[in-house]
Amino acid sequence: MDSILVTGGGPLNGQIPIAGAKNACLTLMPATLLSDEPLTLTNAPRLSDIATMTTLLQSLGAEVSSLQGGQVLAMSSHDLNNLTADYDIVRKMRASILVLGPMLARAGQAVVSLPGGCAIGARPVDLHLKALEALGAEMELKDGYVHAKAPGGLKGGVVDFPIVSVGATENVLMAATLAKGTTVINNAAREPEIVDLALCLQKMGAQIEGEGTSTITVHGVDRLHGATHPVVTDRIELGTYMLAPVICGGEVELLGGRLDLVGAFVEKLDQCGVDVTETKSGLLVKRRGDRVKAVDVVTEPFPGFPTDLQAQMMALLCTAEGTSVLEEKIFENRFMHAPELIRMGANIDVHGGTATVTGVERLKGAPVMATDLRASVSLILAGLAAEGETRVSRVYHLDRGYERVVSKLEAVGAKIERISGQ
Repeated sequence: MDSILVTGGGPLNGQIPIAGAKNACLTLMPATLLSDEPLTLTNAPRLSDIATMTTLLQSLGAEVSSLQGGQVLAMSSHDLNNLTADYDIVRKMRASILVLGPMLARAGQAVVSLPGGCAIGARPVDLHLKALEALGAEMELKDGYVHAKAPGGLKGGVVDFPIVSVGATENVLMAATLAKGTTVINNAAREPEIVDLALCLQKMGAQIEGEGTSTITVHGVDRLHGATHPVVTDRIELGTYMLAPVICGGEVELLGGRLDLVGAFVEKLDQCGVDVTETKSGLLVKRRGDRVKAVDVVTEPFPGFPTDLQAQMMALLCTAEGTSVLEEKIFENRFMHAPELIRMGANIDVHGGTATVTGVERLKGAPVMATDLRASVSLILAGLAAEGETRVSRVYHLDRGYERVVSKLEAVGAKIERISGQ
């Protein structure tokens, strides 16, 4: 099993290109199921999760070609010859549930395995199912599979989400594009990935209003056509690499970075003592002093502070002046990186959904283990700031969400290498 060896010390300087968003691409890919014409995605990230979604779509009869080194995905679903999303594929990734809405909308039926995924807490699919039932779908759970039918086709309806759910918003948004009549989605997620999906669907002929707000209105159409769409910049990769020069010192420009994608995150960085400046090519980041200042963080749905940047922010605050409190309000079990950071000398006290971090002057390198995608990269960031060597094991998590992480950090001066089979 691969591991990553990081030797701490020294500032980082240079440029890091930011890829297209994993979470946006995984949502855009199932949109091909809504049309029998080609859908082409540019600026696609090259990640194992994208390969898993490719396999899933191909199993349903879609054609998916990876072009230009994987940065272009050419898809066509003119011949959907299978309406069952099998457990062996779906179990690898929670985003697989996003094929349910499109298949139901286009074919009137779908059988989708209940999904698996990472270990950061329950992500129940009941919000997806109830939203689709509001459009007239009939649902039955049997032998670990969702059996969905809409014999007369989906019909417009009102979807009232009790809590904000990105995935459920995406699923019902895609389904509503082909439903008869008008659908109103209340308490909809506002994430940039939702806006990106809506923009792509609009290019395909969908009639959508209100994306980026908490109320989205969809006027159903008879069919969607083909389109070409660039995947939005990955705001989580962006935020992660923004922290690299903050935790190590130096100055790094994030190519393709946009302030509107990371507003709440940048506000916290400013409070810590970090300068973020817009450039012609992206964002330039450097810290103002030798150490950052402690700051309190509460994770919230967009436009709040992203849960997917909480672990990385904790790594930074381990070396801040003062005491920080991080409150996790999106997922339970999302402080599993804390014990590993403690192995590196961090002072962290976790009680339920709250972690209190008292900064130390310097972390120390240690062997640590990644428990999930964002935890793995937080340990790499901590290793960059630590004395000596840090070996991060179980880095297969990393490949799900970060492309070429070693080469990107090496390019700005990090001492980092991937070690195979250890």
